[in-house]
Amino acid sequence: MAEAYIIDAVRTPVGKRGGGLAGVHSADLGAHVIKALMDRTGVDPGAVEDVVFGCCDTIGSQAGDVARTAWLAAGLPDHVPGVTIDRQCGSSQQSVHFAAQAVLSGTSDLVVAGGVQNMSAIPISSAMTLAQPLGFPDPFSGSKGWVARYGAGEVSQFRSAEMIAEKWGITREDMERFALESHQRAIRATDEGRFRDEIAPIAGVEHDEGPRRDTSLERMAKLQPLAPGGRITAAVASQISDGASALLVASERAVKEHGLRPRARVHHISVRADDPIWMLTAPIPATRHALAKTGMKIADIDAVEINEAFASVVLAWQKELGPDPARVNPNGGAIALGHPIGATGTRLMATLLGELERSGGRWGLQTMCEGGGQANVTILERL
Repeated sequence: MAEAYIIDAVRTPVGKRGGGLAGVHSADLGAHVIKALMDRTGVDPGAVEDVVFGCCDTIGSQAGDVARTAWLAAGLPDHVPGVTIDRQCGSSQQSVHFAAQAVLSGTSDLVVAGGVQNMSAIPISSAMTLAQPLGFPDPFSGSKGWVARYGAGEVSQFRSAEMIAEKWGITREDMERFALESHQRAIRATDEGRFRDEIAPIAGVEHDEGPRRDTSLERMAKLQPLAPGGRITAAVASQISDGASALLVASERAVKEHGLRPRARVHHISVRADDPIWMLTAPIPATRHALAKTGMKIADIDAVEINEAFASVVLAWQKELGPDPARVNPNGGAIALGHPIGATGTRLMATLLGELERSGGRWGLQTMCEGGGQANVTILERL
């Protein structure tokens, strides 16, 4: 049976909006992690068969197939192609899935998977808002099929986060306690050097810029909700960020030919979807689907990385799946560390690999909510 192995993973520090990475061209962010990955693995870059990178809002520095541009900006061989994909927040997790599928099918032996996003330079949803002068207020209005099925109401992640909090009975205080713990876990992980091996410093930035040492429940309680009377505030949402991440996926043949030492085996990959208006609920059915397909239980999973788009997303998922909360985002999540959309999937995977190795766990599960009501699930086996 064919196998897909993860050889290594690397990421930039996650820069906060307007922070130390804000002025770095998106292609150079991507090039930095690709070059670091090649250096760490010792693989001949000419043997790489494709570069699959996630990125959203592919305009400006992210236009023109930034996967290809990043590879070339790294000074690597012209003959290696690249492709940029957009599955919204799950774009780089999907890049791993495509890379693994290429290896499992025998189509490729060595694939770089990753993602990049500079949200300081290219604001979130720019690809949607820039078309307004052309008569497209959003991607949905004007579609007869969409309006007939879902109506003309707002399609918004903020609305979804509020709806989830209400449906699952999650209070603002619940979310603020969760957010505070995310910061505390991220600070502890930073102080203990848990991220050291996965980070390739760039532009003088050596550590993630998002975690707040001075935050508190009292400070969070003073923030105004995003919607009048709502429960969601900036404190319980992921941070707008800049960064890049990448990993190398290899076949068994490539492992032998190049003398590689895999860190993990890709045990399962899948993606499922839910109601696009609810948008952020899909990790629940997607995780259930993945566990059913593999015959596993949530108790079998030693470490979970679920993207903290909003605290309500993770808390609802926990209520439905019943994991040990200590195993979920043990090193903090996007509320503290930030969420450079196109890069987050492989950023999470780099952290998941490190956590499995640190804790001695065998199985790691990663999932995240994505625009369109989608969610990827990856299950890794540490080797």
